[in-house]
Amino acid sequence: MGVRRVVAFVDRPRERFEEAAAFWTAVTGTRLSPRRGDDGEFATLLPESGDACVKLQAVDGEGGAHLDLEVDDVRAAVAGAEALGAAVASDHGDWAMLRSPEGRAFCLVAWEGAARRPPVFAGTRLDQVSLDIAPDAYEKEAAFWAALTGWPPRRGSLPEFTTLAMPGMPVRILLQRLGEGPGRSAHVDLACADPEAARALHERHGAEVVTRGRHWIVMRDPAGGVYCLTGRDPETGALP
Repeated sequence: MGVRRVVAFVDRPRERFEEAAAFWTAVTGTRLSPRRGDDGEFATLLPESGDACVKLQAVDGEGGAHLDLEVDDVRAAVAGAEALGAAVASDHGDWAMLRSPEGRAFCLVAWEGAARRPPVFAGTRLDQVSLDIAPDAYEKEAAFWAALTGWPPRRGSLPEFTTLAMPGMPVRILLQRLGEGPGRSAHVDLACADPEAARALHERHGAEVVTRGRHWIVMRDPAGGVYCLTGRDPETGALP
């Protein structure tokens, strides 16, 4: 399909959009673009340098995260995704929203030449979207995303993790097999040179710790959204 670039969308409840925007610009060292969309539901986190790769969307419900895949030919990409089992949810001609075999929303949009990765900020980089997948859908969903991107799957640090990544890409895709319950949720992860220092910074801006894992700290932002601070290298994305 020729994925040129991956963009992470942080989806937060419409009524808490301003709280989300204030928090995420502060902890990523960015500024908010003017809002756009029919209801002002979209905005971009603009870095000091490089091309933006994180955006915010005001949504109904609790929110989470989703992926935009930037491609050379949207029409060909839509056809290719359908052949792999995706379903078109809405088609706008120059971009389309689809759903994966599990029912997970993502968008195919035209690549406009962006290629410069934004810099690390305060020892962290928002560089990953974790797709949280139900156990009975995991194998099919993982195969779909690997085929859709054309990126080879790599075993993660634990058996329930599979990573899809390409050098130079600003955002990685993590496929996480849930222990139980329904899937179709997603969240963003930050790679942190010092997760505890990042935790303290995020808490100063209103986030709180939810729980701790082997290499990560689960956080909740002021808008109620869950995300993770991970002990990965902000430059390479790899664990030390």
